[in-house]
Amino acid sequence: MKCLVTGAAGFIGSHLCERLIAEGHEVIGVDAYVPYYPRSIKEQNLEALRNQRSFMFRICDLRKDPLEDLLAGVDYVFHLAAMPGLAQSWTDFDAYWTCNVLATQRLLEASRKCPTLQRFIHASTSSVYGKYASGDESLPLKPISPYGVTKLAAEHLCRSYAEAFGLPLVVLRYFSVYGPRQRPDMAYHRFIRSLLRNEPITVYGDGFQVRGNTYVADCVDATLAAMKAIPGETFNVGGVETATIWDILRKLEAISGCRAILRQEPPRPGDQRYTFADTSHLHRHLGWQPKISLDEGLARQFEWQRTESEAEGSFKREAA
Repeated sequence: MKCLVTGAAGFIGSHLCERLIAEGHEVIGVDAYVPYYPRSIKEQNLEALRNQRSFMFRICDLRKDPLEDLLAGVDYVFHLAAMPGLAQSWTDFDAYWTCNVLATQRLLEASRKCPTLQRFIHASTSSVYGKYASGDESLPLKPISPYGVTKLAAEHLCRSYAEAFGLPLVVLRYFSVYGPRQRPDMAYHRFIRSLLRNEPITVYGDGFQVRGNTYVADCVDATLAAMKAIPGETFNVGGVETATIWDILRKLEAISGCRAILRQEPPRPGDQRYTFADTSHLHRHLGWQPKISLDEGLARQFEWQRTESEAEGSFKREAA
């Protein structure tokens, strides 16, 4: 099958592309390299894909570039491209509006004209539920950050196209995805980086915020399973274990053998208090369930970051 993956150079997108290739699919990966974090990190995410004959990469800005040629002969669209993160969405709303809403509308418009399209799989987020995101897909949708608002708007756009034009839509709401290649702004990446460098770790709020954590390989498994989902379905994608910020820090201290240097700052506006995905709907329909425990997943992420840190240190020494 021919698959289009937006946000292909990102954290989850690069893992998804690798899995699709391994499953025998042809993949067109697109990314705009929006400078939310360094382009060099995204380039590194693509390293394993560059020499794959069944992978083609295009630099493309969904907000303004022509999209029709990208959709030619495509069977599956995986729309993962978005402007992520809560804090910056308060200060740069235009970027979130254009990346998360305008870009989605333009991709939907191009996709609806694609006669070969079998599924349009849209990656959404637990942030659409708001401060307390614990339960199944029937939870009220009341986001508390501009980021969450734009992601919910994108969902509504997708459903409009499904209703008006028969777009074969499946929506996935990801919950706190972590693992190797996690973005450098995300909490667990920051915690591990600080432990490796013996630098202070900033904890926002009281540290008792609860997260249901999803290891990236489990997230990709769910995304692949969605290729067989009935159009019109919405699924939560999350792990089976919850943890507070303090729980995570204790686990990372045990894994690293390092003592965290902590400092606390006031809670950030728009931060969720409690998230935990009820994924029984996804399990009933597609047989999916998470496989990687939180302890194992954190250990894998720590080892990846440790290796990356050592490689970066070696490069700096050689350059000097």
